Amino acid sequence: MMRQYELVERVQKYKPDVNEALLNKAYVYAMQKHGKQTRASGDPYISHPLEVAAILTEMRLDESTIAVALLHDTIEDTSATRAEIDELFGEDIGRLVEGLTKIKKLDLVTKRAKQAENLRKLLLAISDDVRVLLVKLADRLHNMRTLEHVPPHKRARIAEETMDIYAPLAGRMGMQAMREELEELAFQNINLEAYETVTQKLAELSERNRNIIHTIEMELSGLFEQQGLSATVKGRQKKAYSVFRKMQSKSLSFEQLSDVFGFRIIVDTEADCYRALGIVHMRWSVVPGRFKDYISTPKQNDYRSIHTTIVGPSRQRVELQIRTRMMQEIAERGVAAHALYKDASRDGDDELLSKDSRAYSWLRQTIEALSVGDNPEDFLEHTKLELFQDQVFCFTPKGQLIALPRGATPIDFAYAVHTDIGDTCVGAKINGRIMPLVTRLANGDEVEILRSGVQVPPAAWEEIVVTGKARAAIRRATRAAVRKQYSGLGMRILERTFNRAGKPLSRETLKPVLHRLGHKDVEDALAAVGRGELGSEDVFRAVWPNHQEARVSARKPVDDGWFNLRSAAGLIFKLPGLSKTQRSTKSSIRAGAGSETDAMPIRGMDDNSVVRFGPGGAVPGDRIIGILEPGAGITIYPIQSPELTKFDDQPNRWIDIRWDIDENNKNRFPARILVTAINAPGTLADVAQIVAASETNIQNLSMVRVAADFTEMLVDLQVWDLKHLNQLIGQLKSLDSVSTVERIYE
Repeated sequence: MMRQYELVERVQKYKPDVNEALLNKAYVYAMQKHGKQTRASGDPYISHPLEVAAILTEMRLDESTIAVALLHDTIEDTSATRAEIDELFGEDIGRLVEGLTKIKKLDLVTKRAKQAENLRKLLLAISDDVRVLLVKLADRLHNMRTLEHVPPHKRARIAEETMDIYAPLAGRMGMQAMREELEELAFQNINLEAYETVTQKLAELSERNRNIIHTIEMELSGLFEQQGLSATVKGRQKKAYSVFRKMQSKSLSFEQLSDVFGFRIIVDTEADCYRALGIVHMRWSVVPGRFKDYISTPKQNDYRSIHTTIVGPSRQRVELQIRTRMMQEIAERGVAAHALYKDASRDGDDELLSKDSRAYSWLRQTIEALSVGDNPEDFLEHTKLELFQDQVFCFTPKGQLIALPRGATPIDFAYAVHTDIGDTCVGAKINGRIMPLVTRLANGDEVEILRSGVQVPPAAWEEIVVTGKARAAIRRATRAAVRKQYSGLGMRILERTFNRAGKPLSRETLKPVLHRLGHKDVEDALAAVGRGELGSEDVFRAVWPNHQEARVSARKPVDDGWFNLRSAAGLIFKLPGLSKTQRSTKSSIRAGAGSETDAMPIRGMDDNSVVRFGPGGAVPGDRIIGILEPGAGITIYPIQSPELTKFDDQPNRWIDIRWDIDENNKNRFPARILVTAINAPGTLADVAQIVAASETNIQNLSMVRVAADFTEMLVDLQVWDLKHLNQLIGQLKSLDSVSTVERIYE
């Protein structure tokens, strides 16, 4: 275990005027609070905060951050309080220590939710002060270094959490050395067999090629010296997890890898980077598609370097990274380098360092997701998605640079520019050409978003996008669209109830009684009525408690075939009197004036509709009935559907509905048919050809029954209307290979 004086000496090496009193005070306080606590290894617990502090001295951080490292577990694991730490060490250190404290007392349902809440709190604390992140990563690194002392079931969970969250987070903050070590340690505990196999193969490869790295280093150094360029060349072998990840992602064997060795060329200035690149490319051939300039277009975590792959000495593929010493410092230590050198001025890089790290831009965007009401699991999922993705860089027509995860679409791009642009996106031009919204963007693409004020993001977009911000926004817009439809349905139901009683209705009318209805917002109350969760009569009585109304009870069918039913929402609808016999014999139903007057119209439905079809579907031209499903809206059935018998004893759920199709916006509607055909080669092809020629979509096709002589095929279709469906059935019946075709309503 490191001694107290050794810690002070470490800090003094890079900060001679260190506040020794602060470090000593923090050490003594932590020692007293942790007392006789021990770690899983049996070591005194104080050894852990000391080692965390030692890791931070390697990053050359100030004494306040070192003190936070010594104190970081005191609030969580001892009797220490935030107020006590504030009093002894100041509010700044107290705030940082609290930011590192895990959430232990929240009543959370799952470990996954707890993990997500801890990540939320950590990111919020980081947004205030990056030192929280540095201490947390150092804390995780020491825990991973001593993971062998933890029980196996906990070891796997901690390693997976490290691989999922902390290693990628270190990478996003530009701390590549930290990321690589965390990944290696986690890899050992997640997949030991793969780790040992890759490590063994790397050792064998290194033994076979032990002279190649030295030879290439010498040849490159000699070439730069001939050209009068001061450069340091250093070769290295990739880490086991980096090799394994590439093998997995590209489905390669170890022997197929061509860039296990990489070389870094360190020069003095940015101009020297491009000069070194020219020297190398003039000498050796470039591997096409393997050049990236992260100096002119830095990564989001401030990483700057030139990458190129050449067919170098001995016809060996060689990966080169060309950068300045300051770029190397930032590449290895990321935000820690910014924290140390933000006031420095080196080789013209002071302008870069004086700015906020680009990594913070990503962090702030991620933190925006905290305020949109996503549940913890969604937040964790979205954050992981963002952490793991490589990047592409695209431009707006005005030249604004937008960094996105690899695989991003124009929809992701639109939401990255602004949520409103994403919500109103209807199309995109990529490099001046109109392209599908599912197009994967590439580096350098110029993207122009086409918008419409009446657009609502389809729920299906959630499966297309890759960024957490876009997914969260689409989910919010989908919820809002569904709520709006339920609210509109609820308003129409209430209007009929209030009109029947001769009373006026407006949203202002409902505001004074919201507390009695159990809702804080008028739209929520209306949506509850639309979902069938709140009865319209209950709302009416809340607004007009003293109103007396003659009740109209259900009565048996009269001679004209009509009787009144009270719906679950408290509305009186005129509905046809339908008996089981009438349904089973599919008798014609007499239309009446009430059907036109009181029926609810529905227009072409979409993914967000509160109105859905029952089994077997329904098409315009069918006589249809709606069944109110509490909490789920209305389900539509054709009047012939045997499913309706299930609701014979629930007349209050029946709603008469008529079609009101917009002729200018034709939609297809679901229907189901049963085709009995000869069991012979080519029969299925004949059926499919007729369906395709009639502009009908097949949603699903299954073989219901196959016998020696015939086959029964159940086909789910999408057609324009009843006429279209009947035409298709007639065409199928005309086939020699088809015996019968009938429509199925269940």
